[in-house]
Amino acid sequence: MSLDLDEVRRIVYTALGEDLGDPPRDVTSEATIPAEQVDTAELVARADGVVAGLPVALEVFAATSGGTATFELRVAEGDRVRRGDVLAVVTGPTRALLTAERTALNLLCRMSGVATHTRQWADALADTKVTVLDTRKTTPGLRHLEKYAVRTGGGTNKRMGLYDVAMIKDNHKLAAGSITAAYRLVRAKFPDVPVQVEVTTPAEAREVVEAGADFLLCDNMSPAVLTEVVAAVGDRAQLEATGNLTLASVEAYAATGVDYLSVGGLTHSSPILDIAMDLRAR
Repeated sequence: MSLDLDEVRRIVYTALGEDLGDPPRDVTSEATIPAEQVDTAELVARADGVVAGLPVALEVFAATSGGTATFELRVAEGDRVRRGDVLAVVTGPTRALLTAERTALNLLCRMSGVATHTRQWADALADTKVTVLDTRKTTPGLRHLEKYAVRTGGGTNKRMGLYDVAMIKDNHKLAAGSITAAYRLVRAKFPDVPVQVEVTTPAEAREVVEAGADFLLCDNMSPAVLTEVVAAVGDRAQLEATGNLTLASVEAYAATGVDYLSVGGLTHSSPILDIAMDLRAR
C-alpha cells in the first residue's frame, strides 16, 4: 500500500497553492494568532469508516510548518474507526495547523471515503473467489491517492493508466474493423503489455478468446449472460464483470464464476468520511 512521496508532495503543494494564493498567505490566522504560538490538535472521526491518507495529512502539516510539526498516529492505515475516535494528534505552530487544516482534511476525508466504500465491496466478496477492482474513473490529479485508498480498503488496482495495460473497447473495435483485428494489432505492436478486451456478448467472448485473448471485460451483462460466457470461455481467460454493479447485486454476480468485479463508483462516487480537526483547549 505504498505511496510515492514525490507524488504526494506534488499534490499537497498544488492543493495548498489553491488555498493560499500568490503570494501565499492565510489572512485570518496571520491577523489573529501570534507567530510564536504553539498548539496541539486532534484529528477526530465524525463517522464510522476506514482510514486512509494519514501520511498525506502529515505532509500537509509538514509543509505549512516548515517541518516543525510533530504527528502522533493513534490508528493505522486501513483501520476501521468509530465516530469520536482520535486518529492522530499534531502539535506545531498554531498558524501552521490552521493553515493546513482544510487541505489536510480534504485529502484525508476523500481518501478515507474511498477506503470505506471499497471495504464494503471487499467484505461483500470475502467468502467468494472474486476480487473487486477499481477503474480509471478517478479525480484528475488525485489518481495516485485514490488508487492507494482503494488498496487500503481491501480492493485491487487494475491499471494506473493508458500505458500499463491495453484495453480494447467498442471504439477501438470500430476503428480497427473488428474485435479480432483490434486485438491482433495491439498484440503485435506491444507484445509485452497485458491486453484486456471488452466484450458485450457471448459470441464476442468466444471470438476473441479464439484469437488468443486471455483477459476479458464483460460489459453490462446480466448474471445469466455472464454465466453463459463463463461456460463458453472456461479457463482460457480471466473474466471481469463491469457496469451497473451494486452491493445489492454483488452476490448474484459473484456466483456467475467471474474472477473480478470492477466498480468505477469506488473512486467517482464514494462519499467522504467526515473527519474534523479540533484544537485542544489551552
